[in-house]
Amino acid sequence: MINEKLIWLRKNLFSTWYNSLLTVACLLFLFWVARGIITWVTIQAQWSVIEVNLRLFLVGRFPQTLYWRVWTVLAIAAIVSAITGGVFFHKQQLTKRGIIIYIFIVGVLLVILPVDLISRLQLLLIGVLIFAGFGVGRNFAEVLTPWLSLLWLLSFPVIFWLIGGGFGLQSVPTNLWNGLLLTLLMAAVSIVLSFPIGVLLALGRTSDLPVVRWFSILYIEIVRGVPLVGILFLAQVMLPLFLPTDVRLDRVLRGIAGLVLFSAAYMAENVRGGLQSIPRGQIEAAKALGLNTILVVLLIILPQALRAVIPAIVGQFISLFKDTSLLSLVGLLELTGMARSILAQPEFLDRYAEVYLFIGLIYWVFCYSMSLAFRRLEKQLNQ
Repeated sequence: MINEKLIWLRKNLFSTWYNSLLTVACLLFLFWVARGIITWVTIQAQWSVIEVNLRLFLVGRFPQTLYWRVWTVLAIAAIVSAITGGVFFHKQQLTKRGIIIYIFIVGVLLVILPVDLISRLQLLLIGVLIFAGFGVGRNFAEVLTPWLSLLWLLSFPVIFWLIGGGFGLQSVPTNLWNGLLLTLLMAAVSIVLSFPIGVLLALGRTSDLPVVRWFSILYIEIVRGVPLVGILFLAQVMLPLFLPTDVRLDRVLRGIAGLVLFSAAYMAENVRGGLQSIPRGQIEAAKALGLNTILVVLLIILPQALRAVIPAIVGQFISLFKDTSLLSLVGLLELTGMARSILAQPEFLDRYAEVYLFIGLIYWVFCYSMSLAFRRLEKQLNQ
């Protein structure tokens, strides 16, 4: 093995004198860059801005006396996600290496996060619940598969009830929903709503009914021709004008409406690409077997079309998650907006690098997690 690596290095990096010189120069440059980054991260950077304001980054101005509701929401979301992951990946073998990596990640988070002992214990409990939920999903995949959609549908109203209050709980106004909490809520709701709307628009664009087809085309082309910032401003300013005078949509709901309307148009085009990949013969064969149009679409066309465009759909989901950062331009203090508020504090006026590196890391963790999960799902579906 070592000889093979030496042969590869000699062939690809040190084959000639100028290749050797270029390799050495690149290694020196990378060493210089890495040393500068490590020096800044370990010595020069002032991470106190993150430690002091960690609660603001995560939950903003949510009442501290009601943090138990946020922890409960986190536990519900973690369990439902873990069960879903266990159901989807129950055919893949659970290795000791994977378990060790998971335990290592949980341990590192418990050590490095600047939180109190109670919060560390709650994080440990959630880590245990995730592992247990994944095991339940793997062991009872056949039983749980038909109930996953219902489980997610039931979890959303419970989560919003816990965060917003009402029906026996103290109400928390949406202007106190800030930070990562608001980012995740806006992204999750927008993804869940924009996906079926996008599928319907894609089916409408390929419909034989002229009214449905031209309405879908008109909507998609208009929305795709307008920047997201414009859509968000229109949702905040123009949407109330189309509602009765006694109806006032909350600013968060208007932000969700803007994200959903914008993302659905792009989702429709992604799904339409999958619809066009389905051979016409399969549709004719299904109709010859006696299936009506609805069953042909639900059982034959859509499963294959969605499977073919999983990478494009995942890319749209990731883009939508990152686009929530634009909500700060319309007065919503999500993660990026909260970062700006923190940077306005007199003692942290020049801590741009630390703050934006931290929120960039948060965005990367969630985006990479989505990409990794869907990549494994795509691999399993193609087996």
